[in-house]
This record gives sequence, C-alpha cells and structure tokens, in this order.
Amino acid sequence: MGKNNYTVILFYKFTKIKNPAVFRDKNKKIAANFGLMGRLLIAPEGMNGTFEGTTANIKKYIKEVRKQAIFKDVAFKQSAGHGKAFTKLTVKTRPETVTLGVGDLNVKKNTSKMVTAAQLQKMYENNEDFVVLDLRNDYEIQAGYFEKTVNPGLRFFRELPEKIKDLEYLKSKKVITVCTGDIRCEKGTCLLKKEGFENIYQLKDGIHTYMKKYPAKRFKGTLFVFDNRIVTPVVDAPGREVVAKCAYCATKCEEFYNDDSVRPSRKVVCCSKCFVVRKKRLRPAIPV
Repeated sequence: MGKNNYTVILFYKFTKIKNPAVFRDKNKKIAANFGLMGRLLIAPEGMNGTFEGTTANIKKYIKEVRKQAIFKDVAFKQSAGHGKAFTKLTVKTRPETVTLGVGDLNVKKNTSKMVTAAQLQKMYENNEDFVVLDLRNDYEIQAGYFEKTVNPGLRFFRELPEKIKDLEYLKSKKVITVCTGDIRCEKGTCLLKKEGFENIYQLKDGIHTYMKKYPAKRFKGTLFVFDNRIVTPVVDAPGREVVAKCAYCATKCEEFYNDDSVRPSRKVVCCSKCFVVRKKRLRPAIPV
C-alpha cells in the first residue's frame, strides 16, 4: 500500500459453515495474533469481515488464513488505513452474514451472473443501455455513486424486499447491481431474480474493486465504509469529484455525522460551518 503503514482489508464468502462457534474461536485467535482490529461476522451461510493492521501483519494474516480451505479463493480487497479504523477486535456469530431477512437463499445456485470492473467500464465506453441499481444504504450513495445509478432509497439492506414493487419498472431493463464489496449483491440478486428480474447482473467484487482499477472514472465521489475512516477514495486520483453535499447548505463536502435530533437517528453530510451551528445535535458518524 505504498508508504502507508496500515492496510484495511474487506472480504466475505458464502459457504456452509457447520460449526460457526468453532470457526469463530479459531479465527479470532489468528486475527489477535497479528494484532488486527475490526470485525468478522460468521453465520451458517458464510462469513463477512473487515480488519485493519500494519501492512506487514495484514500480509502475514492473509498468508496464514489461506492455509484453511475455506479461504483459498477469498478475494481480499485492500485499501489504505491510518491505524485507527477500528478500536477493537470483534469476531462473533450471527444468523446471517448480512441481514436480508427472507429466509435461506441458495446464493451459489441463484445469485446473478458477474460483470467485472473491466466489463462494466467497457459498457460505459460503448454507451450500452443499462442501469446501475445501488443496493447500499441511501446515505452511502450520497458519498459516491456510478453514472446511471438508480437509488432504491434503502435505510437498511433488509428493506430491499419491501422496495421490490417500486423497482418493477426495471424488469424490462438490463440491470447491474452494485454494493461496496459485492456481498449484498450476492444475496440481493437472489431475491430480485426470484421476483422476476431476469436481465440482472452484479459487479464482481464490488465498487471497491472498480474504484481501485478505474479511479475517478464512472464512479463519482468517494466510498462510504463502516469504520472510522467513514469514507475512502480507495486510490488517490487527481481530479476526483466530490459529489456529497451538506444537508443544510448544499456545500460540497464529505463529512458525515449522526443526527440524533430525529428517531431513528439518521446519517447526514454536514460542512464545517453548519456543524458549528448544529454541533449539539450531531456526533461523529461511526465511532467503532
């Protein structure tokens, strides 16, 4: 990761884990041995994790976990950290790797076909007829989004089932689903295909991978992440556009806060000037 001493990794895999508790204990020990901070969620359907550590220890960690068959084909997406992305190590079991709440889905069998970052870039260059369906939360999309994006207005991923009716007009279109690292697309497209979306694809390895390969191209803005960095450009690129706007004055900025004056609390973008006026009701977006 260049001169940066810290690296953040993002990874997941859908696969049957027969004994999540045993897998949890083993892999928490490995992460702790390399001084990593972050979280790994383990479910009978698979795993979903993000860790930060020194670049050297991240490399050692990946080498070590690759010794387990389950990690052989896992894609570890890497970006620059700063040593404070996480304040603790959490490895725990959950009913789902990412919550959708529609029961068991056969992801390996029913998820949609993949489109690589290179293929998506070529689709843009050829001016193909398609739309991008962003399956992230709406505040994530504020930070950055693809050209041709449709925002379904999700406060949480688990709201996707109730948004299906609002998206039926897309059934006649070619749809490319996107999310941060692809885990939400893997499950989301299973549901969408079940509901009659036939010409549907997903961006392989997510927005993160596209931004790394094509910085400041068809994805505008920055990537919202669930750690103390809040947002990351993934790759520093000259001419990167800021698209997020202050919720109060529309100034372009990328500072996120939790607004606790409403219930449930909502994440908002706020510039430094407006924060001075509203600092009693706003707090840092994701203290972890």
